[in-house]
Amino acid sequence: MIDIPKYFKTSSDTIEKLLKHESKIKRICEEIIKNKNNQKKILVAGNGGSCSQAEHLVGELQCTYKDRSRKPVSAISLGSLPSALTAWCNDFEFLTYYKRQVQAHGLEGDILFLISTGGGEKESGSSMSLVQAAEEAKRKKMIVISLVGKSGGMLKDISDLSILVESNITSFIQEAHTSILHCICENLDLELGKK
Repeated sequence: MIDIPKYFKTSSDTIEKLLKHESKIKRICEEIIKNKNNQKKILVAGNGGSCSQAEHLVGELQCTYKDRSRKPVSAISLGSLPSALTAWCNDFEFLTYYKRQVQAHGLEGDILFLISTGGGEKESGSSMSLVQAAEEAKRKKMIVISLVGKSGGMLKDISDLSILVESNITSFIQEAHTSILHCICENLDLELGKK
């Protein structure tokens, strides 16, 4: 058995270190509010567990978080389109799928919000689908926001706003990413609920 107290202590320590990113979290919230006020949309993507987190965020933005009176935020989870996903991967390859979705849905001023434990590495090929999507978003003059871990990978440098979780352990990174997403939702409920 693992050392269970140590596991939760390491997880909580990783989350506590997020306090240093307070200003970035506020800026992400400001970008989302500006995006909504300008009638733009948010495209959200990730792979594996991060894809689930992308869907979670989109659900909170489209529906409600805590404030049932808050107006919806326009957001699309790019991994939640199985017919498009399987068609593209059958005829081409997954590597370019998210890039294709950005080409289809992304407009200047929209946000591409990417969630990745590693951030994309050319050598291993890990999460390069997200890197290609980010590069396409930049070409389209979209705003790229990323939550990453480990070294931050290529996304850390491509993004306009990026939060790097200080851990090399996937589970701790994902737990920290969920805390960031919920903190964003708390802020959005407060700010958008005022209007």
